Amino acid sequence: MNPPSQVSPAATKYRWVICGLLFWVTTANYIDRGVFGNLAPELEKTIGWTSEQYWDMQVAFNAAYAVSLLVMGRVMDILGLRWGFVLACALWGLASMAHAFAPEIGGIFGSAVTGFFICRILLGFGEGGNFPAAIKTTAEWFPKSERALATGLFNSGSNVGGILVPWGLPFIVAQFSALTLGGVVIGWRGAFVITAVIDLCWIFAWLAIYKKPEQHPRVNAAELAIIQNEPAEPTVKIPWRKLLPHRQTWAFCVAKGMTDCFWWFYLFGSPDFFNKKFGLGPDDRKYMIMLIYVVASVGSIAGGWLAGKFMQQGWSVNRARKTTLFICAACVLPVVYSAITDNKWIAAVLITIAASAHQAWSANAFSLAGDMFPKRVVGSVTGLGGMMGAVGGIVLFFVTGKVLKATGNYLPVFILASLAYATALLIIHLLAPKLEPAKIDVPKTA
Repeated sequence: MNPPSQVSPAATKYRWVICGLLFWVTTANYIDRGVFGNLAPELEKTIGWTSEQYWDMQVAFNAAYAVSLLVMGRVMDILGLRWGFVLACALWGLASMAHAFAPEIGGIFGSAVTGFFICRILLGFGEGGNFPAAIKTTAEWFPKSERALATGLFNSGSNVGGILVPWGLPFIVAQFSALTLGGVVIGWRGAFVITAVIDLCWIFAWLAIYKKPEQHPRVNAAELAIIQNEPAEPTVKIPWRKLLPHRQTWAFCVAKGMTDCFWWFYLFGSPDFFNKKFGLGPDDRKYMIMLIYVVASVGSIAGGWLAGKFMQQGWSVNRARKTTLFICAACVLPVVYSAITDNKWIAAVLITIAASAHQAWSANAFSLAGDMFPKRVVGSVTGLGGMMGAVGGIVLFFVTGKVLKATGNYLPVFILASLAYATALLIIHLLAPKLEPAKIDVPKTA
């Protein structure tokens, strides 16, 4: 009698729990940065800054964010994800809470506006750690065929953060406006304290749950085989100078540097755009802002799913990625009409489509780092590309401030947004026509 055949246990799916943690922290990250932008039109009247000063604050934020992306990407590769991620989240959580005391901090230097500049810089330096860490986690926990989907899923947290802030902010401010501390009405300050509490809760969850997949007790051999279905990589550290000469590095930098700035513009600029062009207050414009982020979350997931679907049908990574990026670039083109139309809902729908296409683009652009580079440098490459995106934001915000001061019109900015993605895709293709892996020379050991 033949012995009964043993059935191998089904693969666990714990990698999606890790993806859930990345979704949570990305949501928290965008809540922290979104509170200020949504309060800005009203704080402008309370604190007394000008439109140009507001966009200068965004320049300062992005300058700090650019430095942080470069530094934090390297920190994640050196310190490791467990404690590197905690360090970044703790930094931006404390900086976000500091906004509640920005006028008092600025008072030390003679101006409440200066306090907000300082807090924006501190927040930018902390928040730059999120995406290098998240992308490195995705490369560590997911096979190539699932990375764009996983990235799209966690990156949709940026949209959820964008939805929660305009929806919940009026209620939270109203509740805290009924509270006083030392005779001072808490009001808008309470919103920044809430963000720090969300960050702290995530830190506890991350420390309780995260381990490397090969060390995690909840990951069985079958799931580990799915995660590690690529050849093992050497563990020798690769210095910066080995990354910079490669065309693949600059293709990734272009993908981020020419497009990230417009997502920042939708995040920080949409409340001000709807306020200035259509005269919408917080309760009126919140529906437009929520529409943008609700649909953008769908785009984030759909962009990752679409590239993965193409690969499942036998398409090469190169063809699947670039076809998806082309579709995204085409969807952004009509956004220029937002600055021309007198219909607030047409403007909102066009910005919504562009923001959704950006998130689909972003899911695939982030995955380019894992497509073309070994896992041990994905954090560094992502940080470098993210830094270029932040630098692009610095340039765009500086230009936006000057344009608004001179014309009071957002049209030139929307023209740039319309054309940026198609131009970026062309440059990416010229730099990496086949998305071939970078041939990085590993230093010889003794």
